[in-house]
Amino acid sequence: MAEQRDVSLSLTTDQALVLFEWLVRRSHAGREPEPHPAETAVLWDVEAQLEARLVAPLAPGYEAAVRAARARVLGERE
Repeated sequence: MAEQRDVSLSLTTDQALVLFEWLVRRSHAGREPEPHPAETAVLWDVEAQLEARLVAPLAPGYEAAVRAARARVLGERE
């Protein structure tokens, strides 16, 4: 099992509100909503922060690591 560590991201209040609204619309739409340009910008910022903090995307076996992480996340919800 992979070591579990916390990853912290930093968002401004505006970024958090824009991201929250996109997530709410996404979860209630049943499909991918057309993102507002501000939502796209926030998602890019989150992606950049994750890219700077995660090692797995650069490691061999990345696809297997993602599959395992998905399974663990779903297992945590059961």
